[in-house]
Amino acid sequence: MDRYDSDVLRPGWQKAHLRQTRDVPVERDLVVECGDFCGAVVRWENGIVVLEDRRGRQRSFPMGAGFLLEGEPVSLQPPLRATPPTPRYTASGSRVGERRETARVALPSRIYVEGRHDAELVEKIWGDDLRHVGVVVEFLGGIDDLPAIVAEFRPEPGRRLGILVDHLVPGSKESRIVAQVHAAGYRDVVLVEGHEYIDVWHAIKPERVRRKAWPKIPRDVDFKKGTLAALGLPCQDQGDVARAWQAMLGRVRSWRDLEPGFNTKVERLIDFVTADHQD
Repeated sequence: MDRYDSDVLRPGWQKAHLRQTRDVPVERDLVVECGDFCGAVVRWENGIVVLEDRRGRQRSFPMGAGFLLEGEPVSLQPPLRATPPTPRYTASGSRVGERRETARVALPSRIYVEGRHDAELVEKIWGDDLRHVGVVVEFLGGIDDLPAIVAEFRPEPGRRLGILVDHLVPGSKESRIVAQVHAAGYRDVVLVEGHEYIDVWHAIKPERVRRKAWPKIPRDVDFKKGTLAALGLPCQDQGDVARAWQAMLGRVRSWRDLEPGFNTKVERLIDFVTADHQD
């Protein structure tokens, strides 16, 4: 045997000792490893594949090379044949069926939200879910007259009312007003949920505005204009506030961009007002 029968510097000699990566069509329940994560494929879209491990944790990875299948390197590729569409999710994380339904006829129950910005945020994240269950969201300019507003609505079984309030913390004006609603005997058909923020802006994770934390604004300073000033943004008039809010809202893509406590309170309201109308 000629021990010089091959050229050690031939093209590709640097990788000759490495295992070759092979292409594998992606499919549901295919178990692969990527880095320190091992899980089964649960969905894929837009060049991203999502794995779920045995504890139910999910992580997304770019489709392509970098995976191990039974210890062998593979490159996950789009499926070779037509497959059923992968599940889609609303901004709130709810799964969407294969055929989108038209909005249902509105239920008698309602959700009232204090503040226009609050209502716009709820609509952006939960709008699809609300239309699916037939719940209308209306915004309140304030809650000073909340007991009268609730009485005028005439809540009863099958006609529930959910209310989302700003700055509902012990000892606040808002907490005293809510106590009046409870004292009026509506506890079984009216649910008031409130977040601790002075304004719903702080329900957005600060990372979405490229901050580690929202600035703290003195109580004697207008909250919105003070926030914009601390962020180095124009803050002279209501137009500046409106433009800044639209920019913030544009950076909110899903429930993941909001504080978990805020998400929980909105979900509770939706569950409450639909409790009498479950199929």
